[in-house]
Amino acid sequence: MPFLACRVFDSPEVNHQLVQLELNDLSDGDTVIKVDYSSINYKDALAASGRGKIMKSFPLNAGIDLAGTIEQTSNPNFKAGQKILVNGCGIGENHDGGLAEYARVKSEWLIALPEAYDTRQAMIIGTAGFTAALAIYRMQQNGQTPDKGPIVVTGASGGVGSFAVNLLSKMGYETIALTSRQSMRDYLQGLGAGQITELDKLDLSDKPLAKAVYGGAIDNIGGETLSKIIAHTNLWGNVASIGLADSPKLNAMVFPFILRGVSLLGISSTNCPMDLRTKIWQQFGNELPLPDFEKIVSEEIKLADVSPYFDQLIDKKHHGRLIVNCQ
Repeated sequence: MPFLACRVFDSPEVNHQLVQLELNDLSDGDTVIKVDYSSINYKDALAASGRGKIMKSFPLNAGIDLAGTIEQTSNPNFKAGQKILVNGCGIGENHDGGLAEYARVKSEWLIALPEAYDTRQAMIIGTAGFTAALAIYRMQQNGQTPDKGPIVVTGASGGVGSFAVNLLSKMGYETIALTSRQSMRDYLQGLGAGQITELDKLDLSDKPLAKAVYGGAIDNIGGETLSKIIAHTNLWGNVASIGLADSPKLNAMVFPFILRGVSLLGISSTNCPMDLRTKIWQQFGNELPLPDFEKIVSEEIKLADVSPYFDQLIDKKHHGRLIVNCQ
């Protein structure tokens, strides 16, 4: 039975196409999933547009996350008709991903859909929300508390940033949203940001150990901004490094680490251990508050309409989350 998929090619002429595939065209796996929803993440946009080296093999279906229904599986711990989600684990990078009507994956990557949300809401969370939650989890495991001071979130209007602002504010943290887009002020206030600062108006010292103004940070952009934030972080604060939208470079001195006990935490959603991955997904609606889903999703599109959105996302023409209805 042919089905629609967004397939990425290693070609200078054609980066991606919407094509008809058969199940046998997909990467190997013991579980076939009828995909309800996927999403467009920054990684997906880089891969499908040819503007970033994300995929390790070609051709490959894009989409680093999905939620849907099991059609068939050989794993006795799951059953046909069960709702599940998958994120990371290499899908959309070295294994066919979720931007397709069907996916075939390894059952050890499956997470049973928690009762607190449905498949659409799971993909509003998606890799972006999962990554923000993973950052918060790691920060709290390392002693982050609201009394250490405000958490600054860079790239705040993007997917990860939106969830970080929303979740942190619901958890009692004072949150500073840092954005390059003045038009996002009302949006970020609606998510709970206590303070909004435009990136080009950020006034931080170049000193290797500067005045402590942040309790911690969730950073999506890297580069000079990350370096300066580390220097301005308070005693025993945590800085979670997630992205490199501005630069992959980090030019920092050791003083914040050895004199203030600041920790720089790397957040890798792709390589998160499966037991921790499952734990984070199960925390939404339990240890973690449920996010404001409809505030964060900026648009829901059909699979057949995804093509123009990849460049648009990279060019910062969208905020929050873009989810894809694959049925």
